[in-house]
Amino acid sequence: MFPKGFVVNGVHCGIAKKKDKLDLALFFSDRPCVAAGMFTSNFVKAAPVLISQDNLKKNKNCGMHAIIANSGCANACTGVPGKKDAGAMGAMVARSLSLGERAVVVASTGVIGKRLPMSFMTNGISAVCKKIAAGENNPVSAVKAIMTTDTAVKIVARTLNIGAKRVTIWGCVKGAGMIHPDLVAPHATMLSFILTDAALAPSFAQRALKAAVAPSFNCVSVDGDTSTNDTILLLANGAAGNTPISAGTLARAFSSALNAVCLDLAKMVARDGEGANHLVTVTVRNAATAASAKKIAATIATSPLVKTAVFGADANWGRVLAAVGRSGEKINPDTVDIYFDGLSVARNGAPVDFSEKKAKKILQQKELTITVDVRSGTASATYYTCDLSLDYVKINANYRT
Repeated sequence: MFPKGFVVNGVHCGIAKKKDKLDLALFFSDRPCVAAGMFTSNFVKAAPVLISQDNLKKNKNCGMHAIIANSGCANACTGVPGKKDAGAMGAMVARSLSLGERAVVVASTGVIGKRLPMSFMTNGISAVCKKIAAGENNPVSAVKAIMTTDTAVKIVARTLNIGAKRVTIWGCVKGAGMIHPDLVAPHATMLSFILTDAALAPSFAQRALKAAVAPSFNCVSVDGDTSTNDTILLLANGAAGNTPISAGTLARAFSSALNAVCLDLAKMVARDGEGANHLVTVTVRNAATAASAKKIAATIATSPLVKTAVFGADANWGRVLAAVGRSGEKINPDTVDIYFDGLSVARNGAPVDFSEKKAKKILQQKELTITVDVRSGTASATYYTCDLSLDYVKINANYRT
């Protein structure tokens, strides 16, 4: 399943030392798109983030045609020269494909503090634009070209009927480390590009993306580090031929499918966390407010002690309760219950008699859920994370070299 009117591909341009590693991708629509974007809230923003935000703003989220993205170099903390390089990336694509000056958004991922090798970029952009112009569509190559420490290609697609028209939503994501997105509307790294042939009203596109990101990408963490480059972009080209969606039943149907795509992609990120062996779902229920539930869940999900306990299959529920207590949210520790999957390991903030053998078996599963019932209200929230292993330390101890 792939949306009509889009062509995507990837090439090796030379940033990656290995000649068989694809490192430059282009996502292109043959007609202008309505666009929506959400970007890192880190005050240290990479040059491509700044350029993309500016292009979307000046185009009023309309008339966009392409996303050019590279791996191997984040183009972050590179000052004015870095912004010029990021702008030049988009401009080269625009010239090659006869697009408007600001019809291209830019994304980068990789090592922070290094300039892009622009001679390599020039050749690479020329090569990938030739593939696109020839109609060579290769989604897997495009996604491989934005991967860094990822171990798997992460792609999700959904189709739905909008009136009499069949609409496709296709999304990809890269990210395995430096993952704790805190994405806001325009105001390793995680990059996600979502393409749809649905026709969307610009205001609805931004609302729908923001709503989809809240319980998915903004509720996933590998290591608690919010990147300089986090970017999510939605391009909608209208090639399906439906009446532009803005509100009502059709908007709800599209939003439901978009939510599902984003949630599946977010879980893939946590599952593929650097060195990870387990996907951990942290659910907090019966909190005073939704914000309180999310804060508690995030604190548990980012706790190194909780994450290492999962790695060691150690049913150390006290670490979970300690994380709840330091979350900053007011709770009564004497009313907190904790479960590993369905196994009760603490009740009223105190130990219960449970089978250590059964708990260990649960913690050895590839996927497990930690549930915390704080019994102080009716709100709930869910966060997605992974264990913290020895391999995570090894990967990040020599990432730059």
